[in-house]
Amino acid sequence: MNFSFHPEAEQEFDEAVAYYDRCEPGLGIEFAEEVYAAIQRIIRYPKAGVQLSPNTRRSLMSRFPYGVIYQPKADTVWIIAVANLNRRPGYWRRRTSGSSS
Repeated sequence: MNFSFHPEAEQEFDEAVAYYDRCEPGLGIEFAEEVYAAIQRIIRYPKAGVQLSPNTRRSLMSRFPYGVIYQPKADTVWIIAVANLNRRPGYWRRRTSGSSS
């Protein structure tokens, strides 16, 4: 199984990496590693995340206040958001109505 990012999810991921790297050199890489570890867990166990809607789930990160919002598809995982859980809950919902390619 593969994964792909919604363009806005990829942008917020990149921005979060840059933010954490500005806070402390190397912290951005640690954040990225945790996001990719979460994605690997999602690929292995796509139904394990908390169900947010019939097609959308969330996997929490342990060290950072973020969740990976995703939709499991037949052969891929569509990453809807790399969401800071302390800001604007549900802002990513508009992304779920579009195409996943």
